[in-house]
Amino acid sequence: MTRFTSVEAAIDAAAHRVLDRLPAGGLSGDAVEFLVFGLKQGWACLFGGAMLFLILATRFLWPEQAFLARYDFLFLAALAIQLAMLAFRLETGAEAKVILVFHVVGTVMELFKTSAGSWIYPEANFFRVGEVPLFSGFMYAAVGSYLARISRIFDMRYSNYPPLWATVVLCMAIYVNFFAHHFTLDLRYGLFAASIALYWRTFVHYRVFRFRLRMPLLLGFVLVALFIWFAENIGTWSRAWVYPGQHAAWTPVSIGKLGSWYLLMIISFVLVTLVRRPQPLEAAEETKVVARADKTA
Repeated sequence: MTRFTSVEAAIDAAAHRVLDRLPAGGLSGDAVEFLVFGLKQGWACLFGGAMLFLILATRFLWPEQAFLARYDFLFLAALAIQLAMLAFRLETGAEAKVILVFHVVGTVMELFKTSAGSWIYPEANFFRVGEVPLFSGFMYAAVGSYLARISRIFDMRYSNYPPLWATVVLCMAIYVNFFAHHFTLDLRYGLFAASIALYWRTFVHYRVFRFRLRMPLLLGFVLVALFIWFAENIGTWSRAWVYPGQHAAWTPVSIGKLGSWYLLMIISFVLVTLVRRPQPLEAAEETKVVARADKTA
């Protein structure tokens, strides 16, 4: 699978013309890697960042008596952003498929969770299914977009990756538990344990600029789940959706929700691997990664 779109390849070439002149070692070299890491993360978040910006902006600026409801604007804006990213080659066709799958998976979950009273969408709008405005599916799609893009942009490779079938079984069990725990026992602690057992030895190796670095994949799941939790606090503060305890006044989302986002991260990651299969790290590159890790330790 191509690592960069044509636009990204042009950006990458321009960045190399500037950054290749800078020192490769010492604090300066580490600063370059850190800068590129941040820029690539921002680029991977392009869709989600744009949606979060619109959610915040409409919280302050959307007129109460506007002809178009705020939620409808967010839905149409999400469609426009998606089409623009494809038209300007900021996203691949495979990534667009991931977003579509996530939209469907997320909307189904939203329909059930809102009917169960887990959270509500307090504003009226036209583009909705039941009590779920269609823009909400793009919140899940933003996670899928980020994971698909970051996997490609950072050229992620894996060591000790578990069998794909086992990851799919875990993904299905997590998804079923999101629904079933309303009627039976909540198996999330067992699912936490299963995820740790499955991915305990798995490392993700990612290319920043000049070097490949590595981290435990489980740590990556936790870090991304944490950032999603921060984004969820912004979303509920802007009243894009609210939990039962937030009707009268906003309060921070419980840190306990981090576990739910961790499990959702695994679902998201596994779905992305069905489009972009995890690639092993080549032996020659593994030697370089180990040497780099020893140097920075």
